[in-house]
Amino acid sequence: MSFHYVNKLPTPEEIREQFPVPAHLAELKRRRDKEISDVITGKSNKFLVIIGPCSADNEDAVCEYISRLVKVEEKVKDKLILIPRIYTNKPRTTGEGYKGIVSQPDPEKKPDFTAGLIAMRKMHIHAMEISGLTAADEMLYPDNWGYVEDILSYVAIGARSVEDQQHRMTVSGFDVASGMKNPTSGTLSVMLNSVYAAQHPHSFTYRGYEVQTSGNPLAHTVLRGAVNKNGQSIPNYHYEDLIRLLTLYNERDLLNPACIVDANHNNSNKEYKQQIRIVKEVMHSRKLSPDIYHLVKGVMIESYLEEGCQKVGEGIYGKSITDPCLGWEASERLIYDIAEYD
Repeated sequence: MSFHYVNKLPTPEEIREQFPVPAHLAELKRRRDKEISDVITGKSNKFLVIIGPCSADNEDAVCEYISRLVKVEEKVKDKLILIPRIYTNKPRTTGEGYKGIVSQPDPEKKPDFTAGLIAMRKMHIHAMEISGLTAADEMLYPDNWGYVEDILSYVAIGARSVEDQQHRMTVSGFDVASGMKNPTSGTLSVMLNSVYAAQHPHSFTYRGYEVQTSGNPLAHTVLRGAVNKNGQSIPNYHYEDLIRLLTLYNERDLLNPACIVDANHNNSNKEYKQQIRIVKEVMHSRKLSPDIYHLVKGVMIESYLEEGCQKVGEGIYGKSITDPCLGWEASERLIYDIAEYD
């Protein structure tokens, strides 16, 4: 057989029962979900800043980062909503490399999915406890939603997943803001079709059940740049790109037109320091055009304690082991700059 069944994983219900969210944190999540929802629906003019490491590989370093973030949040909370990136699953283009804490709770050891699910959940709950901030994660594997549905306030669907029917239908059952990224080809119609699918109800099979969903009106677009046929990065955060996206939104029957701009990935050609310039250009475009102001609801920034990245095993605390990130000092200044723009 091609499949070797190693272990039967605990169910989402078993993991949630073993590591429950305390009542006061459940209420915190309810409030945060509402605040973020109000931004997406246009009831609030606050601006979302989804910021944190490319991959959340170490609980201590991630929680130290977030404890710093909450001190900044106190100073900008009248204008911004800071959403920590706690990304626990990482897509790998070739299938090789570190796949996130859910796969490998210790990046230097073999995969252990049961330990990974526990490590992921403990980290998210710990981060909520110390900061009062609920987080964003990427939904790389739709079957994992049950393990995190009571702890996340934002979900991203990546460029390689956004065309997948199972991802689209699963998002239609989420009750939190969900960003659908443009595919690596950059085709905006694919992204908008994904938003349409996620906003509508569906019947499908999920984790051994026949399920029905009611549609997610908080599904929206995320621009992350693209790759042309020669493998070169093509940005899509410029003023003209945002106007084009708005035009396409207006041609479709979609709820709550909204866009988040991912400042890294192909928008920056993974030149992480360019995120600062890109974010400032996006903020300038919002000032130039009321239409863009109402369309662009936030930015995504990859940031960690130490700038750049390292290989697994180098052991530099708070430095990314996947894509390079802005360091803390530059990130803190950028958040204050965003607040001044808005």
